[in-house]
Amino acid sequence: MREYLLLLPIIFIFHDMEEIIGFDWFFKTKTDLFERFPRLNKIYNGLTTSTFAAAVYEEFIPFFGISILTYYFPSKILYAVWFGIFLSLTGHFAVHLILSIYIKRYIPCVITSSICLPISILILIKSSCYLSFDILTVTCIIILVIAMIVNLKLAHGFAHFISRRTDFN
Repeated sequence: MREYLLLLPIIFIFHDMEEIIGFDWFFKTKTDLFERFPRLNKIYNGLTTSTFAAAVYEEFIPFFGISILTYYFPSKILYAVWFGIFLSLTGHFAVHLILSIYIKRYIPCVITSSICLPISILILIKSSCYLSFDILTVTCIIILVIAMIVNLKLAHGFAHFISRRTDFN
C-alpha cells in the first residue's frame, strides 16, 4: 500500500490545477448558470481565482499531511484515514462528472475528473487489499469522508472570508 500513499496529493493537485486555471474564465463567461442554478451563485459569487486557489490550498493540507504522515509512520489507523480521504477525493471526481452531465456543459474539472476517477478507483481497490475492514477501520473511513465534506464547506467559507478581507477582488 505504501506505493500508493503519495499519489493522493499528486492526483489532488493534478485535478485542482484544472479547476484553478479554468475558474475565472468559467464564471465570467457562463453567467447564465447563476440564473439557472442559484445555489452556484451562493457558493462561487464574489470569488476570484486567487481566493479559490487559497481554498484549494486549505484542502490540500490534509491530503498532503496525511499522505506524508502515513508514508513515514505507517499504521492501521493512518491507512484507514488515508483511505477515507482518498475515497472522498474519488467521490469528488464522480460529483464533478455528474454535475457536468446535469448542467449539460463542460466545467473546469471534467477532463481531470475523467482521467482521475478510474485511476483512483483502481488505487482504492488495490489499497483495500491491504486493509482489514474491521469496525475501527470502517469507522475511521466514514469519519474521514464526513470530515472531508465538512472541510470542503470550510474551504469555501475560507475563500469567501479572504475575498471579503483582501483586495484580491
